[in-house]
Amino acid sequence: MSTVTLEVAGLAEGLAAFRDAWNNHRPEDGARISFASPGLLWQLFTAPRWDVLRAMAGQGPLPLDSIARRVGRDTESVRTDVEALADAGLLRRGPDGTAEFPYDAVHVDFMLRAA
Repeated sequence: MSTVTLEVAGLAEGLAAFRDAWNNHRPEDGARISFASPGLLWQLFTAPRWDVLRAMAGQGPLPLDSIARRVGRDTESVRTDVEALADAGLLRRGPDGTAEFPYDAVHVDFMLRAA
């Protein structure tokens, strides 16, 4: 199973994680996408976008109308969500207008600490 991990990491944490991954990368570690704050992560991952990812997980390239049918929404609103997720690096866009979520699972990793 291929998993992408979404994490919240400041600049120093992100650079340290990058160095560690660069020096010790194992293919089973999967991909990581970092956000500077929980707010930025949750700004991107709205409930409808989670539905899009869930519908696309492990399915290979899908045309937008197929994604829209799977989530029960109109194609234009799904197009907006697909574009945002692709811009964040979670989806791949095909030259034929398809989109692919190249993972089977998403893991979200962050810690909320006292101020």
